[in-house]
Amino acid sequence: MRLGGRMAAAMEVLETIERQKRPVAEVLKDWGAAHRFAGSGDRAAIGNLVYDALRQKLSHAFLMDDDGPSALVHATLFRQWGLDAGQLAGQLCDDKFAPPDLPEANHQAFRTRRLSDAAQHVQADIPEWIEFAFEENFGDDWIDEARALNQRPPLDLRVNTLKADRPKVQKALARSGAAPTTIANFGLRIAAGHGPARLPNVTSEPAHAKGWFEVQDEGSQIVSELIYARAGEQILDYCAGGGGKTLALCALMENRGQVHAWDIDRTRLSPIFERLKRAGTRNVQVHEADADLGSLIGRMDRVVVDAPCSGSGTWRRRPDTKWRLSPKNLEDRLTQQQEVLASAAAYVRPRGFLVYITCSVLPQENEAQIYGFCEDDGDFELVSAGEVWQDLFGADKPQPWSADMKTITMTPASTDTDGFFFAVMQRKG
Repeated sequence: MRLGGRMAAAMEVLETIERQKRPVAEVLKDWGAAHRFAGSGDRAAIGNLVYDALRQKLSHAFLMDDDGPSALVHATLFRQWGLDAGQLAGQLCDDKFAPPDLPEANHQAFRTRRLSDAAQHVQADIPEWIEFAFEENFGDDWIDEARALNQRPPLDLRVNTLKADRPKVQKALARSGAAPTTIANFGLRIAAGHGPARLPNVTSEPAHAKGWFEVQDEGSQIVSELIYARAGEQILDYCAGGGGKTLALCALMENRGQVHAWDIDRTRLSPIFERLKRAGTRNVQVHEADADLGSLIGRMDRVVVDAPCSGSGTWRRRPDTKWRLSPKNLEDRLTQQQEVLASAAAYVRPRGFLVYITCSVLPQENEAQIYGFCEDDGDFELVSAGEVWQDLFGADKPQPWSADMKTITMTPASTDTDGFFFAVMQRKG
């Protein structure tokens, strides 16, 4: 497919997403299944156009004075892919699959409008109703923080130290351009591509089949290290999901002690079994969603709560969720977080630790929940996550956001990771 056909396909996908209110990944998958002639390079380029357009949807629409699929795709090519109107016209010449050109009014708007004249939430490309939360969390830097969530993310990998070390895996993935992560001690990063470029399919590499590495954002790797799991401990991963943090904890514990993996959603937990086998773990007990965990109450050295949240810290990877998030969605998440914290706390032994993690940058889901929990539950007190950060990573690397170094927030702008919040509470003895 030439560029014109890819543009037309991206417009079709964007129109379907808006009309059907479906996740972008599902719509792209369905489009590919219905258009078998499109090669992997075509599908990657179409996906890049769609994701890039959604990341900066509001600012594109403002500059084009139009929020339709055609305006968004053209703005993406102009602003993010580096083409001007003349270059684009040249590439579309004689392409019978190219969409119609934009109306002159859209070209005129793009030539004359300035983003600095737009409302601040438009400049930041976030829903207007959530602007106050960004301002509360990041102060004068909130627009820059929001804009960093609008860029393409890299591909991060965590080396499985049960089977390999970082130099060995880096050598195995040399043709992919993998390089050591800046902060995480066991990570590798493959830089995000530009324009139609696609990231390598690293899960098809022999090194992945051998269990040498897992795909995991550097931020998720960092919080796994911050949990500070020690060999021989008893740990409950209370919201284990697909097992990313469970796997990281096993490696940090050198397969000694035990990690209990549980999630209320059996569908989310289902991938963990294959991943555990590939990674060579021996110290994990997976509990079914309806299992009785009563025997673990009051016995765990550490209980990890990767809480259900808005996912605002992952908007680089899932930009469509930014536009689907509503005040009601957020309210529901806050209630779920309070419930899961209260439930998980029962499993912590005296002097043990309760770890709270979200992939959110919104203070309602983060600091407000932790300080509220400690105030309501007199058995727990907050300890300094910032001190653990300094011990593990030092002061010479990018630093997270923190008002008091008790809790920390990582963001694409501050630490070049997805957005993650991390806090640790200790049960009084």
